This record gives sequence, structure tokens and C-alpha cells, in this order.
Amino acid sequence: MKGAFRLVASLPALACAAALLAGCAGVTVGSISPAEYLAQRRGDVLTTGRLSTSAQEVLRVIGSDADICRKDGQACRNALADSSGLSDEQRLSALSEVWLQVALAAEKGGGAADATAIEAWFETARHAYAYLFFTPRKPRDRAFEDRQTQVRDYYNYAVQQAITGLYRDIQRTGSRSGAEPEMPKVGDWRIETDVSGLRLPSDPPLPDELIPAASLTFSGLRNIYRRDGFGAELVAATNKRTDDERPRQVQIDPAEKQKPRPPYREMPFPAVTALLLFDGASLGEVLGTRTLRIAAYDPYRTANVQLAGQEVPLAANFTSGYGLWLARSDFALQALRSLFGGREGLTQPRIYLMQPYDPNRRTVIMLHGLASSPEAWINVANEVLGDETLRRRYQIWQVYYPTNAPLPINNFAIREAVTQTLAHFDPTGKAVASNNITLIGHSMGGVLSRLMVSSSEDKLWEALLASYPMQGAQQQRMEEKLAPYLRFEPLPQVSDAIFIASPHRGTDFANNRISRWVANLITLPVAMLGQLGDISRELIRIAPARQDQGTLRIPNSIDNLSDRDPFVRLSSGLPMNPRVRFHSIIGNDTPGVAQALSSDGIVPYASAHLDGAASELVIPSAHSVQENPLAILEIRRILREQLRPEAAR
Repeated sequence: MKGAFRLVASLPALACAAALLAGCAGVTVGSISPAEYLAQRRGDVLTTGRLSTSAQEVLRVIGSDADICRKDGQACRNALADSSGLSDEQRLSALSEVWLQVALAAEKGGGAADATAIEAWFETARHAYAYLFFTPRKPRDRAFEDRQTQVRDYYNYAVQQAITGLYRDIQRTGSRSGAEPEMPKVGDWRIETDVSGLRLPSDPPLPDELIPAASLTFSGLRNIYRRDGFGAELVAATNKRTDDERPRQVQIDPAEKQKPRPPYREMPFPAVTALLLFDGASLGEVLGTRTLRIAAYDPYRTANVQLAGQEVPLAANFTSGYGLWLARSDFALQALRSLFGGREGLTQPRIYLMQPYDPNRRTVIMLHGLASSPEAWINVANEVLGDETLRRRYQIWQVYYPTNAPLPINNFAIREAVTQTLAHFDPTGKAVASNNITLIGHSMGGVLSRLMVSSSEDKLWEALLASYPMQGAQQQRMEEKLAPYLRFEPLPQVSDAIFIASPHRGTDFANNRISRWVANLITLPVAMLGQLGDISRELIRIAPARQDQGTLRIPNSIDNLSDRDPFVRLSSGLPMNPRVRFHSIIGNDTPGVAQALSSDGIVPYASAHLDGAASELVIPSAHSVQENPLAILEIRRILREQLRPEAAR
């Protein structure tokens, strides 16, 4: 028994001795969590600062490792390039990541525009490009492989860093020398550019910055909409005022300053997707070339590109340019300046195109409300353009107008701005963009939208004659002055309208003490006061008994929103173009009250409701109902419905 016990006790020692004699080839097993598993599978030099598991495996195959590669990078890269024991995919993917490690270190040491860093970015992109398009398997054959996703990210990030670094160098060199900016020299690379994929305005200024879209975060925007794919997602930014075509701190020739500015402006922060393309039709040629081409595209107009005989989806970010525009604008302050007649306030409507003009997309025109600006549509515009179906078929124009001006003045001025903009971009009026336009207006913007699809007939003019009888030359003179404001027809290009919390019949809110106090603070622009002052003095001469103090107070925007205002009461009954389909979205902030008596806190249901609407949606919401997710869903539903054939609708 004792002998058996001694035998059992000696078994572990015998096992150890056997293991030593066999070369210690024992294997142990452990377990890892799902998070650790994913980190091992997907962690790489971009996400963790360490080479990926895949790259480390390749280095071990050639007798190297991450530490050796970091200490003697050139020898490591040469060994990878010359190894015959690796497949092209293994070799190229590892080289792309190793070059990425070099670029990150060089950028940290010398800056993004440092020539060493840029050359390393080029090599990162080159080897990723070769891996994706010049190895036996095509990208579609590796669609489910993590390694391909990593290599695509290496390419996209390298392109982003190389191009933004080059552009900073271009801007710095140009501003320092005062000469026309030109492409900087990067080693013996020959760099070409191709911007044929962008639709640029005539004689456009260079952007002040190229900003990586991925580097931007926003508060106030619910979602960031983008498209996965190939290429660097950038924003071309310009440091200009939102209401001015001229850069800040630039001396303007007095004669140039007097020229009327166009009422339109294309997005000052357009989205751009950029690629680095390497010369060569074979793997050897791509790896040996010293010529590359920077190709830039408008991601709204280009969804796919042909590379090495394959159709590749183009990466895109549809939110960052819009968000940056709003973040860098001074809309909130400027809107208040406009309301109270400040010197830097807006005096004429501006139309902002949210993307470069596209003749083949239908146009949506958005009009904000009182004391507001394009910021009223922060999430509406973003959510509409975030819907791929709507993005492919629509483009958004936002009208920014002085909300201190009376409704008749703004009705005329906005009509003129829209007409001039359409005439500029589509002189023949035959493009898709010039037909079947949709107006979306919130609050006072909804009232203006309704006026733009209505006919005044002779109702407004006859009402004026009833209060101020005139005839002969006097009547003709006044009619010429007032015709633009009292006589109008529906804009023929508009086929649909969405009215949101719109006081078509005015609101009693405009009559309360605070509203009247604010109304008394509102000052109209000097030019407008001069023009309307002549008309008011003429009317006093016609009917002096109607004026208590010998002056005729010119109504402002708050006056026009009162349910007692003569213009609003008359215009609410004007006939709309029967061809226009219209919809109403109304807020209800009075729970427990019958719908007919409800209100959003400012506009009563009875004023916002219009008979004959194609649809009406009442949402539990205060007056800013346009930002309510339910309202945005309804807007998207209506826009999608408009794309269906008339018979289906």
C-alpha cells in the first residue's frame, strides 16, 4: 500500500521530467470575456496605439515582433516587403498598419503638415489601396472580414491626415508669401489634383480650412448622418459672416461695396469626400509609383466611384457641414438685431442653399418665424437630409429674412429673392429644381408661405380704397407704389406647402402688454422707413381725419400677427392656388381643452387650422412644434408621399 502511495505521489514529478525532456511544449488554456475577444479581433494601432493581432501574427511569421519593428522600422518594413512566406494580403495589410504607426509618431513629433508625416500617410494609403484593389480577392470577397474594415479605416484616416496637412501647408505658405497658393513639395512625389467631382461656383475662393468631419461633435443636433465607404470625409470651411459674401477684416473698394449682392448663397461649409489615387494598373506599378492624384467629390452628387474596374461606395458625412455652419453663425444675435433694427441686422432676405445647387433634385424652401433664423430648422433640415430617399430627391433652401418688417414687405421681398435665385441657377425654368417646390413655414414663416401661394385678386387694394378714397392721378400714383405689396399671384413653381403652428388669422398673443411693449421697441430699417414714410404721408393727405396725431404709424411684424390687424384679417381669406396641396402641423399645449379651443401657448388652433388641408396633425407641443420628433416624422412622411405619382397619391 505504501509503495502504491509513493508511486502516485511521484507522478507529478515524472510528468514534469517528461515535459522537460520533450522541450517544455506544454499548453495551458484560459478564457476571455466577449469584450476582450472583440478587443483582440478589432484593436489596432488606430484604436489602441498598438499593432493589431493580425499585424503581430505577420511579424512573428517573418521572425520579428512589434518591439523590433518599432526600434528598427526601416529594416522591419524591408523584411515585410521582401518576405516570400506571406500572401500579398498579409504583407500589404501589415505594411499599411506599420506605416500608419510611423505616420502617427511623426505627426506627434513634427506636426500634421511635417513632410515626414505626410510621406508616411502616403505610404499608409498606398499599401491599403494596393491591398483593397490589387490583390487576387476583390473587396466583395472579404466583405465579412474584420481585417478589410481595419485596412479601409487606415486608408481613410491616412487620406484625411495627408490632405488636411497639405492644405494647412498650402494656406500657411500662401499667406506668408502673399503669392498664389500652390501644392507643397513632398519628397519626390508628384501630386496632381482633380476637383471635377465637385460643382464649384464661378471663380470660387479657396476655403480657409479643410476640417475632418470625424473630428467634429455637436450639441443641439440629435443625429449625425453619414455613409460608410471609401475616402476621407471633410468639410470645406470659410471664415465669412453668414449674411455677407465678403470676408471679415478685408478692405472693400467703395464702388464694389455699392453693388447689390445676390440674394442667394450656396452652403459656405460644403461636404467634400477626398481620395488619394495611385498611378498603376498592377500591384507592382502601384507599389513603385511616385505619382498620386488627389480626387475630390461632392458626396450628395456622387455615391459610388470606379476604382481598378470596381464600383466602390464613397464615404460621406451629411451633417457636419450643416452643423458647423450653424455653430459658427451669429444667427441668434443677428436675428435679435434685425428685429430691433440694429445696424448689423438683416435688411433683405437671404436664401441659403444647404448643398451645392442640383438641377435634378426637387427644392424644399424653409421659412422661419418671428425673431428667429435658420436655427429654427436645426433638426428638421438634418433629419430630412438624413433620410437617404429624401436626400437623393430633394435639396433644402433656407430663407433668412428680417422679421421686423411688415408681412406685405416680406411677402414681396422673399418672392423676389426666390424668383432671382431660381432665375440664376435655372434661366430656362425647366429643371426639376424649379418645379414642384415645397414651402415649409413655421409660425410667421407659415403665414408668409401661405401668402406666396395665394392670389390677392383686388381684395387688398379695394379695402385700402374703402378707407382712403382716391381717384385719378392720385390713385394711379398710389397704386404704382403699393402694387408690389397689395397685388400678387401664387408663385407658379410651388406645388406643395406645409404650415407649422402658423397664425393665419393672427393671434391674441400679439395684443398682450409684453407683445405691445416689444412691438414699440421694433425699429424698421432706415431705407424701409423712408419708402413707407412717403406712402404714409400721402395717405394722411388723403384722409387726415383718420389720424389722431397727424402721423400714420407703420405696422411692424408683431402688429401684423395680431388677430385685430386688418391685413391679416383680409389676407386670411385670400384664395390659394388650387394646384397646391397643403398640410397643417399644429401644436397643442393646453391638455384637457377641446381641440377647437386649444392653443400651443401662442397660436390658437382656430387660427392655425385651414379647411381643405390634405392632412392635419395636432401634436402635444408648445409653439416650437417644428422641432418635435413627431412633427419631423410627419414632414418626412409628406415629402416621401410627394414623390409618389399623382394617381398613387
